[in-house]
Amino acid sequence: MRRRLQLAPIAIFLFVFAGLNAYVTEGLRLVVPYYVLAIFWSVVIVVTAGLAGSIFYSRGRELGTAFKISAHAFLVLLVSELLFALVLLLGDVYRLLAGIVHLIGNHQFLAPPRNPYWVDLGLVFFGLSVLVFVYGMLRGKYAYRVINHTLYFDDLPKAFDGFTITQISDVHAGSFKNPVAVQRGIDLIKQQDSDLFVFTGDLVNNKAEEIKPWIGHFSQIKARYGQFSVLGNHDYGDYVKWPSEEVKTANLDQLKKYHAELGLRLLLDEHVTLQKEGEHIILAGIENWGLGFGERGDLQKALAQTTATEFKVLLSHDPSHWEQQVKNNPSKIHLTLAGHTHGMQFGIEAFGIKWSPVKFRYNHWAGIKEENGRYLNVNRGFGFIGFSGRVGIWPEVTVITLKKA
Repeated sequence: MRRRLQLAPIAIFLFVFAGLNAYVTEGLRLVVPYYVLAIFWSVVIVVTAGLAGSIFYSRGRELGTAFKISAHAFLVLLVSELLFALVLLLGDVYRLLAGIVHLIGNHQFLAPPRNPYWVDLGLVFFGLSVLVFVYGMLRGKYAYRVINHTLYFDDLPKAFDGFTITQISDVHAGSFKNPVAVQRGIDLIKQQDSDLFVFTGDLVNNKAEEIKPWIGHFSQIKARYGQFSVLGNHDYGDYVKWPSEEVKTANLDQLKKYHAELGLRLLLDEHVTLQKEGEHIILAGIENWGLGFGERGDLQKALAQTTATEFKVLLSHDPSHWEQQVKNNPSKIHLTLAGHTHGMQFGIEAFGIKWSPVKFRYNHWAGIKEENGRYLNVNRGFGFIGFSGRVGIWPEVTVITLKKA
């Protein structure tokens, strides 16, 4: 019974995917010769078979290069076909409406034939989709950008008026392959010359050793009031098999040591006091707390011996923590800095549109949110994982300026 349940969603997906390809083929037949259709189906079969074969071969093993290549090819093909089919569907809806109008006027349903224009338009979207994905995999994943936010607070200590914080999140060092491109991102961080630097979790994909080749890069980052960090869900090594719990624990211990080598003060359910001109603010950090991703952090412990009214900045990897424990906490936490979502590395943020599929999991998945006089910033991530690219949701360096209202 268990095996049948596992195979059912795969069978359903393959059935839908076959239907999608049949629909796309019906459209293509209007504008391309049969040998092009043969090439199209050959590509579909090869890509699908390659993905299925690599998954079967990887059972019980770490997913290898063959799986990554085939999975990316399948993703590009699937999204491009969906866009083509959507355009084709719009044309068919137009035909249906025209047929209904004819039925009302002549008592006979007569839809016009499919217009090749819609197929040509669909092919344009198909081609653009492929190009955008190729760009995202080659350049987009390293297309770092700086996003600035200025936040105003009535109770910000006067000495901290104009205080700047640079935040990055989700480095996922195990995915990096291009030292020159990563260094461009590091240089961009250094150019901000902020008072404080913070990193909000997921330094690696799974293993501490992934960050070792990049220590020379990230250790260049310095700030006048220090560099601080917290752990993310991937840092605990929960997504790979370990020979024993002792080995897994040793991996996490080593990762904590690498934080120190990077010049980062790792905050583990604790806080520090930042002093300036006789005034202070609290910087707290907790271990990862996220719905469905491990609820390890202890906010009460992190805020121990602080008062309810002191100005506080919290580092917490998963934005669901802000929703569940922070925004209505009796002890006011003025600003929470999070990451985790990556904006799913796919979406659109242009022309007033802000959309990513990750919205179906997280109501607020990027940028600033304010509620009850408390702010949350969700960084879109510095690195990438899973999909080796970014489309429309670019890697981010956040700079936040605190201002006294």
